[in-house]
This record gives sequence, C-alpha cells and structure tokens, in this order.
Amino acid sequence: MDGLSGAASVLAVIDMSAKLTAICFQYSIAAKNAKNAKNDIERIEKKVGDITHILNNLKQLLDRQDKTHLSTTHGLLDSLSQCLRELEDMKVKLDPGKTRKTMSRIGFRALKWPFTSKQVDKIVSDLKGYEQKFTLALQVDQAVLVLNIDQKLDVAKLPVATGASFNSHTDEHNARCLSNTCTTLLHDITQWANDKGGKPVFWLSGMAGTGKSTIARTIAHSFASDGQLGASFFFKKGEGERGNASRFFTTIASDLLKHEPGMLAGVQKALDADSAISQRALGDQFEKLILQPLLGIKQASSPAVARIIIIDALDECEREQDIRVILQLLARTKDIQPVPLRIVVTSRPELHISLGFKEMPNGTYQDLVLHEVPRRTIERDICLFLEYELGAIRKERMLSSDWPATHQIKALVELAVPLFIYAATVCRYVGAKGGDPEDHLNKVLQYPKAAFSQLDRMYLPVLDQLLIEQEERDKQDWLHVFHGLVGSIVILESPLSVGPLARLLQVPQKQVERRLDALHSVLSVPDNKDSPIRLLHLSFRDFLVDPKKQGKSQFWVDERSTHKKLASRCLVLMSGLSGLRQNMCSLSGPGVLRSEIDEKRIARSLSPDLQYACRYWISHLKQSQQDITDGNTMYIFLQKHLLHWLEAMSLMRESSRCVHLLDSLQALTGPSASIAQSFLHDAKRFVLRFQSILADAPLQIYCSAIVFAPETSLIRRTFEHQMPQEVRMLTMREADWDACRSTLRGHSVASASWDKTVRLWEAATGTCRSTLEGH
Repeated sequence: MDGLSGAASVLAVIDMSAKLTAICFQYSIAAKNAKNAKNDIERIEKKVGDITHILNNLKQLLDRQDKTHLSTTHGLLDSLSQCLRELEDMKVKLDPGKTRKTMSRIGFRALKWPFTSKQVDKIVSDLKGYEQKFTLALQVDQAVLVLNIDQKLDVAKLPVATGASFNSHTDEHNARCLSNTCTTLLHDITQWANDKGGKPVFWLSGMAGTGKSTIARTIAHSFASDGQLGASFFFKKGEGERGNASRFFTTIASDLLKHEPGMLAGVQKALDADSAISQRALGDQFEKLILQPLLGIKQASSPAVARIIIIDALDECEREQDIRVILQLLARTKDIQPVPLRIVVTSRPELHISLGFKEMPNGTYQDLVLHEVPRRTIERDICLFLEYELGAIRKERMLSSDWPATHQIKALVELAVPLFIYAATVCRYVGAKGGDPEDHLNKVLQYPKAAFSQLDRMYLPVLDQLLIEQEERDKQDWLHVFHGLVGSIVILESPLSVGPLARLLQVPQKQVERRLDALHSVLSVPDNKDSPIRLLHLSFRDFLVDPKKQGKSQFWVDERSTHKKLASRCLVLMSGLSGLRQNMCSLSGPGVLRSEIDEKRIARSLSPDLQYACRYWISHLKQSQQDITDGNTMYIFLQKHLLHWLEAMSLMRESSRCVHLLDSLQALTGPSASIAQSFLHDAKRFVLRFQSILADAPLQIYCSAIVFAPETSLIRRTFEHQMPQEVRMLTMREADWDACRSTLRGHSVASASWDKTVRLWEAATGTCRSTLEGH
C-alpha cells in the first residue's frame, strides 16, 4: 500500500464517520422515539468518534512524514476498507435515504432507531477491534519515526528495575483472578478508570494475603489488552531494585515512553541537561522524566480516556519516607492533559501509607478496603478458587470423584476468609509431590483453630510435617539448618539461585538442594537451578521473623542475627581468593571505558554471589546494628579492598550508590573509632570528587587515588603502593580535597619516573599517548 492510497482510505473513513456522527446526533435529539435507545446511540457515537480521532492522527502522520517509514500504517489497507464498508452499511440503515421528502413533511422524530441492544453490542465490539488496530499502528509508527529523527535515548541513562513490570518473565506464572471471581471489584475499577470526571488515584488496600497482587496483575493484563495500560511497577521486598524506590520513576517513565512517544523529546531534554537524573531526588525524577514530558505532548497517541498506571504492594518499598514522597508526587498528576493518568495503588493499610493518602488534596483519590468487602463475596470467590485448584489435584493424582467432600471445602473456606493466600498455600501443601493429598488435607482441617493465628494455621502444618518426618536425634540439626538456610532466604535483599546461595552461605550445594526439595509449599523453588529461589508470599517472612514468636516458636528466625551472619559471609566472600582484586575483568588499561566492556565478560569475572556481596554487604551490616571499630573485620576489609569494591560497583553500573552506602557505614562507626571515621570521611569525599570517572572508566579510579588525592589522605597512603612507580605523578591538589591548586586546560599531563622515562598522558582516560626514554 503506498502513501496516497493509504491517505485516501483514511480520509474516506473519516468522512463517513463524520456523517454517521451527525445522523446519530439527530437520533439522540429525537427524544420521543429514541429515548429507550439513548444509551445505545451514545455508545455508537462515542466509538465512531474514537476511530475518527485516531484516523485524524494517522492522517497527520501520512501528511507530514516520509511515507516509506510508515510500514505499520501501510499494512492497514484491508482493515480500513472493511471498516469503511461496515460504516457505509450502518449509514444505509440509519439514513432515511429515499424517504427524505416524507421525513421533511412529518419530521425526523417519526424515524425509529433500527438497532437492538444486542446488535449495538456487536457494532461497538467490531468498531473497538478496528480502533485497537488503528491505535497500535499509530503508536508503532510514531515510535519508529521519533526514534529515527535522531532522538535516540541512551537506555543505560534511564535504568529500570528488572522484573518490576506486570508481564515480566520473573512473575509470568503468578496467579490472576479466576473467571467469575472478583467481578464486581474489577468492574468498579474499570468504570473508575474510564470516568472522565473520576478521581486520579484508586487505593486498593487490604491485609496481607487478601489477593491485592492477584487483582493488580489481572487489571494490568485487562488494561494492556484494551491498549490503555501506560506503566506498571510491582514492588517486592527482597527483590533488589523492586524493594526500593531508586528506579521507580525511571521504570514508570520508560514504560510510558513505549505508549506515548510524544514524551521522548521531553525525556531526552532532561537527560541532556543532567545525564545523572536517575540518581537525583525522587521529586526531580518525577518532574523531569514524567510530569514535564507529559505536559509537553501536543497530541495524545490514543483517544483512550486515560493512561492507567498500576503500582502494586507500595508497602513493600523499604523506606517509609520514600512512600510518602511517592504519594505526594502522584497527587500532582491530577488534571494532566492531553494524556490524563489514572493510577491504581495497592498496599497493606499501614499507618504511614494511610497518612500519606490523607495528605493528598481533596478529590485526589478514592479507596476500597479488600477485607471489608462483603464476607459473602469473599467466601464465594475463595470457594471457586479451592474447587478449581483441588479439582486439578484430584485429576492429576487420579483420586476419587467425591474428593474433596463438600463439607471439607466449606471448612477450608471458613479457615481462609478473608485470605486468598491461605487457600493458595493449602492447595500447594495438599498437592506437594511425594505427599498424600487426602492425608495432608485432613491434617490442615484438624489443626486447632482457636489456639493459633491465621498465619500460624497457614504455615505451621507445613513446617510441623517436615519436622515430624525427621528422626528424633536429627531434629535439632534440621532446625539449625532451617534457620541458617530458610532464614537467609527470607532475609536476602535479592534472591539467589542454588549455587550462588550455597557459596554465599558456605554450605554444600547438595545439602541446599535436599532441604529445598521439601519446601515447595512455602518457597518458589524452580526446576532450573540457574533461576533464583523466591518467597511465594511476603507473609511467610512475616510469620518467621515475628518478634512475638521469640521463645515460643521453634521456627522463629532472629532477623538481626541473620543479617549479621550474611554481612560476615559477604565480607568473607569478597576477601577470598575468588573475591575482589584489582582489574577483575583483565582489562587492557585504565582508559578502557565501561561502555566498551562486554556484559558476558563481567558476568564471567564477577559471579552472582560476589555481585550480591558487593551490592548488599553494607545493607546487612546496617540492619545487624553492628558498630565499626578501629581494627575490626570491616575496617580491615575496607583498608585492603575499598578501591577493588569501587571497581566492582562500577562494573555492575552501581557506582551511583556508593556515596549513600559509605554514608551508612560512617553512621555505624563507633565514637572511639577515629581512624575508621577519618578513612570513611576521606573515602566519601574521594568518591564524590571522582564519581563521573568511576562510572565511566572502572580502572581509572586507581590512578585518581594516587594522582589527585591529597598527600594527607588515608586513601592515597593506603593504596599508593599498589600502583607502578611510573604513574606516581605530581599531586595537583592541596590537603583540602576541594582546594584546587591549578587547572590545566587544553593540555595532557606529563609524568617523570626514576627509570629515566617521561610519559604523556590523556587526563580524561588515563591512557599513555607517548613515552620518551633516556631523559
């Protein structure tokens, strides 16, 4: 299809749509004969108007751009022709045609609406299909054109949180609402999203296990199918960047860009002005990467009522202050045009989140509390879920057709309400491989209800069964390993697969595999050994680390002690033979840029467990509440490996976090640790001064430590012996880090050495340009 025939087809459909809109308007004012069909008339009128809006955008694209680039739009000829035929058929049925003279005598009001509601349903459905095709073509071609107009984003400058999207590979097998469940709630959310006068934020709150994430995932899929989803972020504690707000707004901005390419110019402007915008305060990120680019859009890419953003499990964001800031910033999305936003937030009803919503201006949000939904509705949905899951177990295990009995389903519903996670955990336990489903179901139902909380009744039958299966003499040993292994898994800042986990904990891999085999009911243990082990639900962590269970439950995990152990294991791993050292990737020299280093090379040089240790050892140390003192293990590690650690963080593109992490370490140093305090003070100032060098060229940091650090710096004194004598160049700074003695502009730097050589260096990269010998 060439550009001219494409434009002609678009114009024909636009023209026919305009005629139909005019006819529908005439029907809508014929109150006497059309009053019962008013809603049907408005539905057709709206859908025809939506298609007209999209096709006008397509026409502008065809008029303005080189038509050879519009490959997706050019593929629409058949759909355009078919849509035109259907609109023409509608016009024939709606337009009085040959009876126009009669109509002029007796009036248009005598004409009856020719369609039934069922026929209107089909018309709207067909038109919606065309709308989605035209919208998708428009979005794809707009995105391609914008990217081809020399406005390409550097993806590395807009980092996203891996796995945070609703359709990420990590969570692709997580449940969605079964058909015929949560119907009223899903309808209410859809209606809210499409209400032009609706409030911009919908807060869905509920206690742990009430199905918030399942609902969030379901509506995300639904809005994505309708072409309305703009972005999604599913927080998850213990999943690295998904457990904090550091990449929240950059991920949202990246998602929105895919659907609203008109934002690209604004985002590019922000990155050009500040390449490190992703490291700035949350308010700056929101303003520069989302709000201003949205306000700068001249025309929306879709006539949809609004772009939907789904934010799940906000309570799992690790810093309460960040949560409050996020809520304050979301309130500013009210009345954004031409692309209005509708934001769904799910969370537990934590106090700080409730206060954050109450601080929003009036009319900003509406809320719904899941555990306050009528009990009858929750009972019905949980019953349907149990019947479906246990029915699947019955078929798989070829059990009796009358299993489970009706009274057993009813008893399980009573135990589960209002927690869907209870029902899901029971089904996993009952259907566990190697177990007897009938026996396991009976044990769940026989567990004393009055003596235990709902979380206890969910997890104790599983863990008690595992302990009972051990020989009496082995039970204490089993519990010890359970605390060390499962306790570490639930405390980890980011999940690890079996091999790296075993190396971090210094436990034989086979032992880890054997222990995990029996824990599929409470942990996600993948068959692929390279995939990480994850919590099925945060409530299992809550159950294990609950301070009230100390001394009362044999499965209780001491959170502080576990963090201490993990911090120690990280230090041992980083200090070992396969740990940190200078030039871990065997690069050719200090001038090699990070952008030039192959990712596979980094993966081979820094194992997943070593990367984990580098990222999170300080976090574990902080949560263990240990003090750093002069001469202790932590300080000795820093003296020997600080620059090695900075190199590793640069290789992992994590150098922007180093200042914050060093701040955390400094806060942990005891009042008597004067040397450690001085060292960390110097280290932080050093990283601040050379942050851009650290991010761009991992090995250049070693040259900087010697060449540019003050002579009085502990950093320089500690690492000066590690560099060859030939690069011990003239110190260019006074004792004060910020007092510049002199500035060299437009020149390289020269160094002289005792080996009678003079070398000319590129100051920017640290590479040697030329060498003069014998002088």
